[in-house]
Amino acid sequence: MPTRTPGSSANPLRIKSPELLVAEAGADLAGHGLKRHMGLFQLVCFGVGAIVGTGIFVGLSDSVAQAGPAVVVSFVLAAITCVFTAFAFAELGGAIPVSGSSYSFAYAGLGEGTAFLVGWCLLLEYGVSVSAVAVGWSQYVNELLGSLIGWQLPTALSAGPGDGGVINLPAVIVIAMASVLLVRGVRESARATAAMAVLKLAILVAFCAIGFTAFKDGNLTPFSPAGLGGIGAGTTAAFFSYIGFDAITTAGEEARNPRRDIPIAILVCIGLVTLLYCAVALAAIGAIGGPGVGGRPAALSYVVNQVTGSTVGGGVIAFGAVVAIASVVLAVMYGQTRILMSMSRDGLIPRVFERVSPKTATPVTGTLIVAVVFAVPAAFASLDSVVNLCTIGTLAVMAVVNVAVIALRRRAAGLPRTFRVPLYPVVPLLGVGFCLYLMYETGWATWVQFAVFLAAGFLVYVLYGRRNSRLAAATAEVTPDAAAVEPQAV
Repeated sequence: MPTRTPGSSANPLRIKSPELLVAEAGADLAGHGLKRHMGLFQLVCFGVGAIVGTGIFVGLSDSVAQAGPAVVVSFVLAAITCVFTAFAFAELGGAIPVSGSSYSFAYAGLGEGTAFLVGWCLLLEYGVSVSAVAVGWSQYVNELLGSLIGWQLPTALSAGPGDGGVINLPAVIVIAMASVLLVRGVRESARATAAMAVLKLAILVAFCAIGFTAFKDGNLTPFSPAGLGGIGAGTTAAFFSYIGFDAITTAGEEARNPRRDIPIAILVCIGLVTLLYCAVALAAIGAIGGPGVGGRPAALSYVVNQVTGSTVGGGVIAFGAVVAIASVVLAVMYGQTRILMSMSRDGLIPRVFERVSPKTATPVTGTLIVAVVFAVPAAFASLDSVVNLCTIGTLAVMAVVNVAVIALRRRAAGLPRTFRVPLYPVVPLLGVGFCLYLMYETGWATWVQFAVFLAAGFLVYVLYGRRNSRLAAATAEVTPDAAAVEPQAV
């Protein structure tokens, strides 16, 4: 009677080797594949498109409300957390250039069960962030309409029931527009994302130029009104502004030279975004003070209006925000569809998500399903209560990626790596430590929510994913000889 192997159907610790992940990438079961259209510039713009949006245009006021002028320190601490993990993503993204990103890295390093839970957390990260970003887009659409024509959408059509409205129509529209563009093809999506990324960077640089003309040292005092606790809370809030840089690794099967370009794009994006965030925060607070920025909707437009004494400048900023936030929706939805495609290709979720259209070379059906699922909470739900849950889930994924670097250095020492985490193993361990610190700062209530969320994910894995795993089916068909199993379960 054959003995149970590490790849057997009862083992959630089965490992999928990096070589097998790469070999299986590029096509669905019907043989329809993704196309390699993205170069380094497009990847950098894609990363900027995924990161810079609601976090700085809308979320800055929340971070300032927590930390005051010391929000600059909060942004730096959040960036340090991301930098440590960015090194890990850069190493793994160059070594395993597939669409699955964190999910695939966990599969190769820590096993199928952990990989499924990472994918489950990514559903939360991308789902909440897209829906929250779409809600923020609605705020700036109204700001722009007010500047251009002196009229705004009524609350009934621009906010969900939890915020005094009926339906957030602009939020639904931006998700629908992003899905149409994603269905058309990755070349069109990459061009649109690049154009929007360049535009929003230019507008934020212009904001800094305007804000610094009214800069007053006195507006930075008291620098840290809430002390270290305020800085810590501000760091957790600021971290939401960096969510999305990992989406670059989801382009592994559509980048022309992923092993070289993905590590470079990740590190360039983190450095560029951190400098920009700190400059914007200093310009805003230096111009009108922390109390003027903290807790104010459409804060950047307000700052420009106060400095210039006109609504024209604020209208330009609002236009930039509309473009910026739309690009985040586009980039993050792209990342979500590619991760679901990888999970579906492994049999852990239904096959509908892996089907690629032979005409557009995109997962059309999966994209439309994602659009509908994301649009519902954006239209009707108040997402403030789940932003911390999204943050803790993202931090957990980042911690796992750091651990996966260590695991794969031991398990697959000979794996070709175009980038290596510096000061190994200190940097990935610091990455885990910073992630755990920010997870702690989210509070016990968020931890309880997260535990329930993970338990639900594990139940889904047991009832569906483990039973339908293609790796389990493949290893069950081979002989029980370890040498025969080795090429597929390392």
